[in-house]
Amino acid sequence: MMTTAKRASPIVSSAHLAESGMPELSEMEFALTIANNAFQRWIVRGLVASGVADASPVDVLVLHMLHHRARPKRLADICLMLNLEDTHVVTYALKKLEKAGLVVSSRKGKEKFAEVTHEGRELCERYREVREQCLLSSMERLSVDREDVAKLAGLLRALSGLYDQAARAATSL
Repeated sequence: MMTTAKRASPIVSSAHLAESGMPELSEMEFALTIANNAFQRWIVRGLVASGVADASPVDVLVLHMLHHRARPKRLADICLMLNLEDTHVVTYALKKLEKAGLVVSSRKGKEKFAEVTHEGRELCERYREVREQCLLSSMERLSVDREDVAKLAGLLRALSGLYDQAARAATSL
C-alpha cells in the first residue's frame, strides 16, 4: 500500500485569507511579510555597522539606488526603480541623506537630480564589506543555490506586477 505524504498546514498570519481558493498565496504573503521586515531590519543595521545611525530603510535604499551606476538620478526615477509611489517619502530621504553629506542635489533645467558624494560612495563600500562579512558568508555556509536565488528574484518581480495590477483593480471598486 502506497502512502502519500500529506502537506503540512500552511504557515499564515490570517487564517481567513488562507481559506481562499489558494491558501499557498497566503502562505507566500506571510513569508514575504516576514522576509521584508527582516530585510529592512538588516539594511538599517548594516548601515549602522558601516558607520551611519538614524537611517530608515527608505534612506538606505535611496542611497544605494543613487550609488548604482554612479550617475545622477531624478526623484521620479528613484521612485520608479524602488516602486514607491509616495514621492514625499523619497524627498524626505534625499533631504536626510543630503544633510548627512552623503548625497548632493543639482538642477538641470526644471529637473532636480541627486547623486552620492565621495562620502556616500565610501559608505556604500563599507556597507558592501559588512554585507559580505555578515550575510554572504552565511549564505555560502548554507550552500544556497545561486540559481534558486535568481529564480526567486524573477518570481518576486513578476508577483510585484500582479500585486500592482490588483491594487489598480481595487482602486476602481
